[in-house]
Amino acid sequence: MEKILIVDDSIVQSTQLRNILQDEYDITIAQTAEDGLQLACSQDFSLILLDVVMPGMDGFTLLKKLQEEIVTRRVPVILITSLSDALNEQRGLILGAVDYIAKPFNTLIVKARVSTHIRLYRYRRQFEQQSMTDQLTGIPNRRQYEQSSLTKWNEAVRLGVSLSICIFDIDHFKMYNDTFGHPAGDKVIAAVAQTAAKNLQRNTDFLARYGGEEFVALLMGGTAEEAFGHIKKIRQAVEDLQIHHDPSVAEWVTVSVGGVTVLPTAENSYDHYLKIADAMLYDAKRYGRNNVVWTNEKMNQLREK
Repeated sequence: MEKILIVDDSIVQSTQLRNILQDEYDITIAQTAEDGLQLACSQDFSLILLDVVMPGMDGFTLLKKLQEEIVTRRVPVILITSLSDALNEQRGLILGAVDYIAKPFNTLIVKARVSTHIRLYRYRRQFEQQSMTDQLTGIPNRRQYEQSSLTKWNEAVRLGVSLSICIFDIDHFKMYNDTFGHPAGDKVIAAVAQTAAKNLQRNTDFLARYGGEEFVALLMGGTAEEAFGHIKKIRQAVEDLQIHHDPSVAEWVTVSVGGVTVLPTAENSYDHYLKIADAMLYDAKRYGRNNVVWTNEKMNQLREK
């Protein structure tokens, strides 16, 4: 069931809207703009019904804030208002509203407009999901990673928790392709992705194909030692697949991994720490491959082998 957030300081109006829509949708009500913003950023809504006239922060201000937040900017917003003049309508549309519903409510119009925008949102979400999934592995692709990495970073800043950034790739992969062919290489990429995904099962964990035989993982919370220990299990799980490699370079297909654990702040840069993770991957290769090398903000390095 699709979720709708109603933000309205009038309990009478919000209850009326809930009664109109609750048979078809999961309804949540917020009576202040501040509560509405917090709920919108922390839950997954398919539509927001927003009253324009509220004490303190009004609907236009909240709409602007929703458009500024990465996690809410794609959620359609219908403004609830008795203001029917063209100036206010223009202002709302410029700020990003998709439609208006005027008070007093007409049940048929409310249902029709809500249904239309829920359906459009669902179609757009399905299209975006398809365009952000790597077709070979079934995990998020580079495009989705670019969006999710910033979202994860900002979330870690807001919550005051650590973020671990991890890059790994398949050792001697060009040699594997040259020896066994690209179709076999594709199967290896898919197997490594599936193995890593099985070992990253928390809701906050994120894994994407970064490009070619390279992957990136993001882990929320925990220490550098904990992240290092968890990623070692993924490296070992890939080795345990026992996929034969070219014997001139290795017995089995393996991965090398580099990572960093940081406590993000608004002053820090995600890209800076991504480069550190990449440097740790370089060290893992330099130390003989099939290896995990990790560090923290103070550059205290942890090395598996």
